[in-house]
Amino acid sequence: MNHYTDVLKKYAVFSGRARRQEYWMFFLFNVLALIILLVLDGVLGTAPLLYSVYALAVLLPSLGVAIRRLHDTGKSGWWILVSLVPFVGFIWFIVLMASAGQQQQNQYGPDPKAYGV
Repeated sequence: MNHYTDVLKKYAVFSGRARRQEYWMFFLFNVLALIILLVLDGVLGTAPLLYSVYALAVLLPSLGVAIRRLHDTGKSGWWILVSLVPFVGFIWFIVLMASAGQQQQNQYGPDPKAYGV
């Protein structure tokens, strides 16, 4: 849960680096929350109101943590646009997000794993 709240505290922070664990735990919690809200919307008959409000509320934190994750691998945040390439872009993006970060300091900051950031 700390990974989720830490990302929300950095609501629109696009600088720095994020560990793989931080990104994937935030992603997992968002998927679970979106599924729960989708079911709740269906039960209440408000589809897709709650789902849309939540998705919009976490849009900037999601972009921020993805860009910081790319920074951890030594890539520019603009690499997030690779996900827009049909078919292979999504797979390539997943590979980038799952890749190990650079163990030394890079142009985006110190290794978050080494400093426990």
